[in-house]
Amino acid sequence: MKILTLDAFPKRRPVVENRKTIQGNAAKKAREVAKNTGHWALADDTGLFVKALGGRPGVYSARFAGPGCTFRDNNKKMLRLMRKVPPSQRQASFRCVAALATPKGKVVRVEGRIDGIISLKPRGTMGFGYDPIFLVPNFKKTFAELGSALKNRISHRALAFSQVPALIHQISKF
Repeated sequence: MKILTLDAFPKRRPVVENRKTIQGNAAKKAREVAKNTGHWALADDTGLFVKALGGRPGVYSARFAGPGCTFRDNNKKMLRLMRKVPPSQRQASFRCVAALATPKGKVVRVEGRIDGIISLKPRGTMGFGYDPIFLVPNFKKTFAELGSALKNRISHRALAFSQVPALIHQISKF
């Protein structure tokens, strides 16, 4: 199997992420890239789901603080919204959906999930996004404190992408 990145297709059209779920966005990206390139395509979408916020920011995680926001803006908004939420009610989960599509439009998906807690303040300097405020209870550290080697073994993305061989097997039956 030969693996190509989007760089191998310079005339590709960008995919607009406009679905209401991470499952929908992942499938849309995979389906459109597969259709436009004529090759199987693997895509993902990720979100942070906070129980005290009714599951927000979810699919809007990257732009939680508004258009053009930074990771820091998103973290500041999250901590502001959570400031009165007690530690016992700060549950959150990171979820990643990986979708594999054929050029004929068949799509299969898997999800990886890691549960955690929104910390009271940012901790750590590694990582990106919500990593400084996503506390992993088993390690008593945020993703930003864990380091990339450990994070890349236990994260929602790692859990989703570890299932990709099963997706390939499943979609090859179509």
